[in-house]
Amino acid sequence: MKLITAIIQPGRLDQVKQALSEVGVHGMTVSSAQGYGRQGGHKEVYRGSTVKVDLVPKVRLEVLTEDRRVDELVNAIVQAAATNTVGDGKVWVQTLDSVVRVRTGETGVDAI
Repeated sequence: MKLITAIIQPGRLDQVKQALSEVGVHGMTVSSAQGYGRQGGHKEVYRGSTVKVDLVPKVRLEVLTEDRRVDELVNAIVQAAATNTVGDGKVWVQTLDSVVRVRTGETGVDAI
């Protein structure tokens, strides 16, 4: 089992959710995040003063999946999240040792 984590631009969330739905993903966790990468933030003018905004708003998306579906889901996320601009985000995959569905007690792939 794998955990796919994606950090994407907030404006691309609907496209990513739709893309994952189309490939059969039935559940995900979405949370707000802040961060920066190569873009290093940006500058804004507030009441006549220039202010450097170091942390840019992002969305963190997490999806549990079977090993065999990782490439399919990562590709769906990348294609839907891409705007071809700096700050599009990152996707990474981690191995899970165990998953338990709290309601039923199911474990492993059955809990996904």
